[in-house]
Amino acid sequence: MSQFRFARLSLLLAAIGLNLAPALMSTAAAAGQTAPATPPAAGAPAAPPGNSVRPELFKLIDPTAIAALLQAKNYPEVQAHIDQAAALPNLTPYENFVLNRMRISLASATSNTAMAMPALESVIESGFLTPKEKGDFIQALANYYYNAKDYPHAITWFTRYGTETGDTAKERTYIIRSYFFSGDMDKAKAELLADLKADEAAGKQPSIESLQLLANTGIKGKDKPTYLIALEQLVKYYPTDDYWTDMLSRAQGKQGVSNSLELDYYRLEFTAVKTISADDYSNMAELDLQAGFPTEAKKVLDAGYAAGVLGTGANAAKHKQLRDKANKGAADDAKNIASGEASAAKLKDGVGQVNLGFAYVTMGQYDKGIDLMQKGIAKGGLKRPEDAKLRLGVAYVLAGRKDEALKALADVKGTEGQSDLARYWTFYLNRPAPGAAAPAAAN
Repeated sequence: MSQFRFARLSLLLAAIGLNLAPALMSTAAAAGQTAPATPPAAGAPAAPPGNSVRPELFKLIDPTAIAALLQAKNYPEVQAHIDQAAALPNLTPYENFVLNRMRISLASATSNTAMAMPALESVIESGFLTPKEKGDFIQALANYYYNAKDYPHAITWFTRYGTETGDTAKERTYIIRSYFFSGDMDKAKAELLADLKADEAAGKQPSIESLQLLANTGIKGKDKPTYLIALEQLVKYYPTDDYWTDMLSRAQGKQGVSNSLELDYYRLEFTAVKTISADDYSNMAELDLQAGFPTEAKKVLDAGYAAGVLGTGANAAKHKQLRDKANKGAADDAKNIASGEASAAKLKDGVGQVNLGFAYVTMGQYDKGIDLMQKGIAKGGLKRPEDAKLRLGVAYVLAGRKDEALKALADVKGTEGQSDLARYWTFYLNRPAPGAAAPAAAN
């Protein structure tokens, strides 16, 4: 960030630093001097009537000569001319303005911050700048303070830029960053959340930089809810495996999240993340076997082996044992699952049909499985109906029926993690196309 900012500042100063020359030519003529042969730049403002420099000062800082010295990088000679001119008695406000413009040119060429900053402030307050020039100089001074890590002054001048020019959006990013770098996490967070809310209202995608900064305010301020908000938005708009894994881990650790959803969190991770850890593969498979979904356990373990994550290291034997158990269970299910339909239909509640239906879904028999789940939910008597509605939404996702999945997930209202999971599955369904929004590097 600092390197980018410095480059921008150099370009800005290059643009404004030598614009003094046309004004000096006009004032030289007003003072009875012969103007330099070089004509004023097209469109350059002439000095206001009555603003002039005395002939002896003009001789010292003739812009044509100064420009040649700067071009030749003879900076000590430029400094000597400025010092001699500054030593003349009874300098007028306009003459001081002219000298400070020269100092800015020299400071820009020599990266002399100590010279540039007071000269810029003096020029800004001189009253001799056009509104456009004034905005440029204010922006340059704000840049200097930002690069110098004097963030309170940077905030002051970036804010003034908005006041003077009416453009309050251009420097807003740097105002917020200044709050962050100065340690005012509450203010930075409040501004970032306000921008996020405005982006959502306008249907605008927030920038990855603003979301990363919001995440950092959560980290620095030890504010877990804010960090999770930022992670959710990063997953929604700029998904990566790291963002998904971090978000799901933190969401599952929130107070009030039911342990009954542990497998559901693993299920989303398995779907959304390319390669998960060996522990997550094996833990999910064990939970699948406990829940009566051996076919899903088999798929998970097969994926872990294919990824080269399972079957190696100290736990290789354990992985094999788990895989053998899943293979046997999946084979048994394939032979016997249909025999459970009649008994599930006779139950007073719909638990059996919901579970049996999801088992069919894991086996790729989506239509049959979804139909059974719908019947079980409609029958009622479920101890955890929101869990069942969530899994119906997931069944639609796995079946590739996006529109029905979005509708079902939107109907999940559980407060123990179900609605979070439904929202995260919606992120997954609406994820950007690969390569559509490549994440920028975090700062």
